[in-house]
Amino acid sequence: MLFVLNTNAQYYLRGEIKDEKNQHLQNVKILLNSDRNVYYSGSTGGFGIMCRSLKDSLTLSIDGYEVKALNVKTDVFQQITMKALSSNISKNRPKLISFAKDQNFSSTYNWYVSDESYFSLVENEIVNANKFPNTGFSLNINKASYSNIRRFLNTKSLVPPDAVRIEELLNYFNLHYREPGNKDVFNIESQVSDCPWNIKSKLLFLNVNARKLDMDNVPPSNLVFLIDASGSMELPNRLPLVKAAFQMLIKNLRPIDTVSIVAYGGTVSVWLPPTSGAEKQKITESIEELTANGDTPGESAIRMAYKLAERSFIKGGNNRVILATDGDFNVGEVSEKALEDLITQEKKTGVYLTCLGVGMGNFKDSKLEILAKRGNGNYAYLDDINEAEKVLVKEVTQTFFSVADDVFLNVHFNPAVIKDYRLIGFDNKRDAIADSTGDLEGGEIGSGNSVLAIFEITPSVADSLINNISPAQVLLKYTLPATKVRKKLSYDCPSNYLPFNKIDKEFQLGAVIGMFGMKLRQSKYFPLSDWTEIEQIANSAYDPTNYLQKQFVQLIANAKKIYIKKRMKVRH
Repeated sequence: MLFVLNTNAQYYLRGEIKDEKNQHLQNVKILLNSDRNVYYSGSTGGFGIMCRSLKDSLTLSIDGYEVKALNVKTDVFQQITMKALSSNISKNRPKLISFAKDQNFSSTYNWYVSDESYFSLVENEIVNANKFPNTGFSLNINKASYSNIRRFLNTKSLVPPDAVRIEELLNYFNLHYREPGNKDVFNIESQVSDCPWNIKSKLLFLNVNARKLDMDNVPPSNLVFLIDASGSMELPNRLPLVKAAFQMLIKNLRPIDTVSIVAYGGTVSVWLPPTSGAEKQKITESIEELTANGDTPGESAIRMAYKLAERSFIKGGNNRVILATDGDFNVGEVSEKALEDLITQEKKTGVYLTCLGVGMGNFKDSKLEILAKRGNGNYAYLDDINEAEKVLVKEVTQTFFSVADDVFLNVHFNPAVIKDYRLIGFDNKRDAIADSTGDLEGGEIGSGNSVLAIFEITPSVADSLINNISPAQVLLKYTLPATKVRKKLSYDCPSNYLPFNKIDKEFQLGAVIGMFGMKLRQSKYFPLSDWTEIEQIANSAYDPTNYLQKQFVQLIANAKKIYIKKRMKVRH
């Protein structure tokens, strides 16, 4: 509580403030009308104010709630309820990644990995196309799940099923990229083929490609490095890795770019004020001087980083906070919900948020995922220096330069052609799908990204996919970052069935990545296939000259050994 003493005060006004769900509201602005002084409610929603008279009046306000004015008697304990604005109710509902009617809960597993945290995901179900032909899902360029899975397998550990987000595995490889023509923002392609794990089904590949920005005309960047330098970041795969990663990024900065650094560990400070990208040595030395120490006041650090980004805001530029952390916040607001609300408010400034996760043992994947989604940004996990180079050097425009915001697809299946369908990946958090009023939240797409989505579909009749009738119509919706103009792109999927061994190799690889993800997730829709089958298809589909694809094949081999060995131990 905040107590304000006044030598002339004779009365003491006390009370508490809650919302309509009976939850305490902190930091509510309280204007005492008799003396025009401003006070704030404490962490439990309570307040105590010295007053000069028995009767007074208050005006209460806080973002997202209706302003409340009321008369009070200072000798009565005040129990005050704030009413949420209708727009705020919508914004704070759990956000869906995909949406389809006829959705049920799949069985889930409770996994505990040291002190790491992951959202509990609900696998998408098979949907009847005649009853529910429409489905929708948001697009993003998050890739964290793949490198996090690689970290588990490289340490010969089983992967927690909820750490597996299949859409992020597909994003990692930027498969089947075809640059849009005519300076279009997007182009869409599709392919129908056989399903390798179910002879009764087919696969529909939807491939969305974003245009590449002209590097000679990339707008100036206003970057705020928000670096976790708390005690938990001391290990080599945490702060030292983050420092090396940012130092690689600095090498590509231009004089027109601006960098600031906010560091937090015990305290929060502006470690480096806004500095031109031309001063590379100064920025590098500033990063190198960081040491890990203290607790983790993530909330106040986020607020300071956004304020710094706002002060250096470049109109029409790339304004972005880059948070590097293990996600282990332990001071101030620490829950996913509280941080979600904070970022939802801060993103109104027009500043994007990129999250870079590091570490193991106490890694908070769930916090970083929700921060990136609500911050209109993206999320990557750095398991080693090679991944840092991939994200911050080789794919820097894909990571940091948005070509479209709030992007999502609506797919309308033709019941005359498609009997039922199931979206692979894009699984929702359990709390989001449990809320029937949940909204579909679009994502950010960066320059030159390819997003691949795969549906497992069942034809209505045997030859329905080769009769020249479109199996589905697609509507892509997005917002242009600079103008905030909402755009649409329509696409009719052609009836272009080809046998699996005849389709583009990168579509084949996409199917294998989906199989790999479902196997790790212990999907009930993937019960019969084994690791050998996945390995065989991957060996025939991958490009041996592509390092990432070659590494993926080796990862399958590693997973096969780990899971078969584990199964044998269980049987024994």
